[in-house]
Amino acid sequence: MKVTIEPSWEVALEKVFQQDYFKELASFVKDEYSNGKVFPPGKEIFNAFWHCPIKKVKVVILGQDPYHGPDQAHGLSFSVKPGTPFPPSLLNIFKEIKSDLGKDMPPNGDLTRWADQGVFLLNATLTVKATLAGSHQKKGWEQFTDEVIRKISNSQPHVVFMLWGAYAQKKEELIDESKHLILKAPHPSPLSAHRGFLGCKHFSQANSFLISKGLEPIEW
Repeated sequence: MKVTIEPSWEVALEKVFQQDYFKELASFVKDEYSNGKVFPPGKEIFNAFWHCPIKKVKVVILGQDPYHGPDQAHGLSFSVKPGTPFPPSLLNIFKEIKSDLGKDMPPNGDLTRWADQGVFLLNATLTVKATLAGSHQKKGWEQFTDEVIRKISNSQPHVVFMLWGAYAQKKEELIDESKHLILKAPHPSPLSAHRGFLGCKHFSQANSFLISKGLEPIEW
């Protein structure tokens, strides 16, 4: 089966796409799109990969599910399309950037500008049925995105992994701590942000690490 994905990722994941579980996942996802409303739009499922070829990945921010409301999800974790109100978690991310780096709130929640600098905005599950959070979990996406995290860890020299919340922190075992920086905090959701996400200073820490490795910092 031919998956339309950025060429460097196509090479890196070639064997994954040939595995039975991925073929079953692809068939399931295709049926879901044929039979109802699914987010993000089909052509944007692999948006994070298109904006961030594997050799350009500097930072990984891991989400869980795409947003399941209209005009929100577009294939980048936590990001929403221009004109869409900031979801609460994204608002807290911008609040932390303001506190950490003094940067004002941006005009929109489209994080494509981060992705183009090497911030890989990966959701563990890449699709979701409209209005039904978690509806495409445990169908094979998690196995696929775990393999993506492993590929980044194994092939790249110095990457910052931001793991927010218990779900993301379970992925720590996939990452080689000897060469990458792992930053952990509670999830930016209003339910948990005040327990340590706000004040975590992950954005300045990420840039300090990148600069120490001779890499360009991210313009957050």
